[in-house]
Amino acid sequence: MRISIIGGGIAGLSFALGLQQKGIDCEVFEGVPEVKEIGVGITLLPHAMKELAAVGVQAQIEALGIENLESVFYTRHGQYVYREARGRHAGYALPEIGIHRGKLHRILFDEAVRRLGADRVHTGHRCTGFTQDDTGVTLNFDLADGSRRQVRSELVVACDGVNSTVRKQMHPHDKVCFGGINTWRGVSIHKPILTGKSYLRIGTVEHGKMVIYPIQDNVDGQGNQLVNWVAELQRPDAAMNDWNKPGDVQVCADIYKDWKFPFLDVPAMILNSEKVLEYPMVDKDALPFWTQGRVTLMGDAAHPMYPRGSNGSAQALIDARTLADCLVQNESPLQALQQYESMRLPTTAKVVQTNRTMPPDFIIMKADELSHGQPFKHIDDLISQEELRQISENYKQIAGFALKA
Repeated sequence: MRISIIGGGIAGLSFALGLQQKGIDCEVFEGVPEVKEIGVGITLLPHAMKELAAVGVQAQIEALGIENLESVFYTRHGQYVYREARGRHAGYALPEIGIHRGKLHRILFDEAVRRLGADRVHTGHRCTGFTQDDTGVTLNFDLADGSRRQVRSELVVACDGVNSTVRKQMHPHDKVCFGGINTWRGVSIHKPILTGKSYLRIGTVEHGKMVIYPIQDNVDGQGNQLVNWVAELQRPDAAMNDWNKPGDVQVCADIYKDWKFPFLDVPAMILNSEKVLEYPMVDKDALPFWTQGRVTLMGDAAHPMYPRGSNGSAQALIDARTLADCLVQNESPLQALQQYESMRLPTTAKVVQTNRTMPPDFIIMKADELSHGQPFKHIDDLISQEELRQISENYKQIAGFALKA
C-alpha cells in the first residue's frame, strides 16, 4: 500500500511516523519550500502527549518545553476564580507541556526525514487538486520552482489545514464560520508568572480575554521565560483579522491597558513582545463526510475548531493514530477509511461545538454572569469550587481527556 500525505504539519507528520512504525509505505508533501521554526506557543494536553509518546518523541518535547503545574482562572478584574492541577500533577501518566510550535514542528519534521528518508518527505509541493479512479488517486502539485508534478497513490490523506485544497474540492461550498472574535498572539520575555509553570486564563471574549503560559525556561540566562500569550476580543460588528498581516502591538496593548494586576502587568507584557500575529477566531461546521473514495481528511482539514482548550492538536494526533490502526486492522483500505471516519467524525463534531459554546473558560463566563461583571468579595459567595470543577470535568469528558477515561 502506498499512501500520500498532503501537508507536513502536526497531523501529517505524526501520521507518517505512525505509518512508518507499522511498516506502511507513505510519502509526505508539504507546500512550503523550507520548514522554519516560526509561530508562537502550543499546549500539549496528556492525550496529545500520549500519541506523541507512542511515535517516540516524548523525550525531545519535554526537553524543549515546560511542564505545566496548574491552570488558573481569573476575571477581567484580576480576581481569582478557580485553580486545578494539570498533567502528571493531576494524576495523569503523561505531562501537559507548553512548547514553541516551531520547535514541535521541527522535532516531528526531523524525525520524519530520519525515519522515512529525505526522499519521502517533500517540501515545496503545493497540492492543487486530485482525480481518482478504481485503482488509485492522481495528485496535482505546483512546485516551488514553478514547475508542476503529478503523483499517483493508492490512498491520499489530506492534512492541509483549515484552508485545505482537498476539502474544498470535496465540499466546494464549504466556508469558515466567524463569530466576531479576533485574536492577537505573541511571545514575550518575562519573569516567571505565578509558579512559572502556570497556565492562566483571564477574562471573557466579550470584554477581552487573555490566555498566558510559558513555553521556554531561562531564555536569556537571567531566569526569564519565553511566555506565550493570546488575546481574544468579540465585537458584533468586527471584521475578520487578516491571516497574513502582522498585528499592531500598541492596538492590542490599548485593549488591555487597565489590566494591571498584582501578579501581572498585562499591557507591559504585550508591549514587550517582539512582534504580534493577528488571526480571526474561526472554525467550520461539521461535514457530512470526510472520505471520498480513496481520499480522506485529517486534523484541521477535517475539523477546524476554535483554539480553545488546547485541543485542536490533540484531536489531530488522535486522528492520525486511529487511521493508522484502521489501516492495519482492515484488509480493505477503503473499509479502513470508512471505519476511521465513523469513529472520528462524530466525536470531533462534538468538540467543535463545545469549543464554540462551553469551552474551558466557561468557568470565567459563569463567574462573570453571577457577578454581573462586577468585582466580588470572594468567588465562594457566587459559586462553589465543586461546581466549577464539574464544568472543567465536563469539558475534559467531551474532549476525551478526563482522568477516568
